[in-house]
Amino acid sequence: MKFVNRKKELQRLKNTDSSPSASVAVIWGRRRMGKTRLLLKWIDQRSGVYYAAVESAASIQRKYFALALEDALPGFADVDYPDWTSFFTRLARDAKQAKWQGPIIIDELPYLIAVSPELPSILQKFIDHDAKKAHLHIAFCGSSQRMMQGAILHPSAPLYGRADEILKLGPIAIGYIEEALQLKNPREIVQAYAVWGGVPRYWELAFKNKGPFLETVDRVVLDPMGPLNEESNRLLLEESPSAISLRPILDAIGLGANRLSEIAARINQPATSLTRPIQKLLDLDLIQKEIPYGASAHNSKKTLYKIKDPFLGFWFTTVAPRRSIFSQSTSTTRKKWLKEALPRLLSVTWEELCRQAIPALSEKWGGEVFGKAGRFWDRQSHEWDIISESETRMNILIGEAKWTAKTPTLAFVNKTIENLKRKGIPPMERKQGAQPIYILFIPEKPKGLKTHTSVKVIDAKEVIAALK
Repeated sequence: MKFVNRKKELQRLKNTDSSPSASVAVIWGRRRMGKTRLLLKWIDQRSGVYYAAVESAASIQRKYFALALEDALPGFADVDYPDWTSFFTRLARDAKQAKWQGPIIIDELPYLIAVSPELPSILQKFIDHDAKKAHLHIAFCGSSQRMMQGAILHPSAPLYGRADEILKLGPIAIGYIEEALQLKNPREIVQAYAVWGGVPRYWELAFKNKGPFLETVDRVVLDPMGPLNEESNRLLLEESPSAISLRPILDAIGLGANRLSEIAARINQPATSLTRPIQKLLDLDLIQKEIPYGASAHNSKKTLYKIKDPFLGFWFTTVAPRRSIFSQSTSTTRKKWLKEALPRLLSVTWEELCRQAIPALSEKWGGEVFGKAGRFWDRQSHEWDIISESETRMNILIGEAKWTAKTPTLAFVNKTIENLKRKGIPPMERKQGAQPIYILFIPEKPKGLKTHTSVKVIDAKEVIAALK
């Protein structure tokens, strides 16, 4: 699959090794985000060394690392290093003599730390002294977010403050899936994103198994032999330490339990015991909190928990509850289940994409720019899909996101806008005199659509373009 996006990250990495002085870069984020692909892209354009750590004994790891350095530093692998201090001392000395500055990329750093807990402190001394004298450019990468925090990112970590660049790789925006999967129709793009999300590894598998959408999803995910059929368990097991004990919470959320009390009831645990597990899932970027727009973040009674990644959301809502059935079903039956699940999946994804697009869209409208959008709901079961205030708070954007199977008619659009207006402004704190602007998001606009200046209608093509 073609390398897409990540241009800003790649440029920042290039900037670190273009300096004559030593530098340190840190690349981290959850698995499957394309960290290794980014590093290899960078190293292809430099005379550096890439080393991917393995889960093995420290002596084996040092030997493998030495062999990776052999081309850049001939003779480096001829020695068996008794410890990491001697390894890095020799590395700096040989690099200085050869006038070689790297970059040196150490991927999966947590694997090294797991068997050598003393390594962060050794690396601290190496970076502060020998590496600085040799003007080495070094990059550390890791997928175990908890261990990367403990070694580098937390204020108490030995390597804290040493990095010149810290890049957290997150999902790629929907605007790039069009190029990656060679899609042209906006509906197809939203549909693809609803399943694969913004994870490069999932895009790659979808591209390799390219065909009719339902067929591809069945082959890659629903089929018991599909490469992503066990993906949720693998993601949790590959954390260091393993996070598989957190899976029941994800299952509960997938089954529709979004409040803490509902999750606790679903897994038969007291709500008070879930504080730390919930926080771990938040730290791992697997779930996210949602509160009504404008409400206090500390109001736990209104807090909802959602699975953050579209693919994992799809997996836990659609795949997990039926895996036993799918394992005994034919491809035809599995695709039938998928087809029935798609409307809700598309609706949820579309709504989230519309909220994400608000700031970028508003920049193109002229006039005031609107900030991050959210959702609002109250005890009376009233709900507003999209709420956002302008920078001056003199305008409030009130929106509805509708995903329809066919192009909406003019009558549908007009009726939906009228219903939205009748619902009024949500009972939230706002600036006195703030004027409402109504916005409707639909897959395509019907022909002949005309709206008042206080109403905006946005289609999928515009949302995708904004999220790029």
